Amino acid sequence: MHFVAIADTDIGTSKNTNQDSILIKHASTLNGEVLLAIVCDGMGGLAKGELASATVIRSFSDWFDNELAKELSSLDMKVIAGKIELILKDLNLRILEYGKYTGINLGTTFSGILFVDNQYVIAHVGDSRVYYMGSSINQLTEDQTVVAREVRLGRMTVEEAKLDKRRNILLQCIGASRIVNPQIIYGLAEKGAYMLCSDGFRHKITEDEIFESLKPAKLTSKKIMHANAKKMIDLVKSRKERDNVSVVLIKIE
Repeated sequence: MHFVAIADTDIGTSKNTNQDSILIKHASTLNGEVLLAIVCDGMGGLAKGELASATVIRSFSDWFDNELAKELSSLDMKVIAGKIELILKDLNLRILEYGKYTGINLGTTFSGILFVDNQYVIAHVGDSRVYYMGSSINQLTEDQTVVAREVRLGRMTVEEAKLDKRRNILLQCIGASRIVNPQIIYGLAEKGAYMLCSDGFRHKITEDEIFESLKPAKLTSKKIMHANAKKMIDLVKSRKERDNVSVVLIKIE
């Protein structure tokens, strides 16, 4: 498998700081190409959401650089997923303690995907998302929000959920939950494109609009991938999205 990846982020139309943090790490190994992509959407007073999301990104960047090679020597994606889950739980406790110490509520979502050649594992907390685009667009992660839970239980329609005032209330996030249990998804990578995004990217556009602009056939180079991602960010902003806007695109060939 060969990966081509780009990331774009924008402060949006009304925030003073960009509290989203994103990461792409890409390496060639004896196991084939390895790629880690993460989107974190921070939340908290002042710039503390930015601190929470950046802390998580820095930890996983260090893990990729210093620890992952040990796991690749005897590859087991379930073991790697277990390590990722432990890191997230440790980060949750560290940020939670910092928040108590400073008297500030802060936290961050986490949506990350690690590819090791043709295998992947996704870890997910909150309401950022991971999608796969082949002949259509498919959401791989489940939103961990109050309204998404109500939809899954049949107590609310998708259209009602989009308008509900509780749309942004998370069931769990890194740094603000007593216990964090990430959603873990295993899979085999397919040719096409994978997309990670913060909720600010997707609220004002439809999945059809995303697919039309970012479907694999249109992602023919890094330059075009950036241009198409920027086009969607500009569209989101033109529709008065108030949140920070972040997207990562991964083309698999």
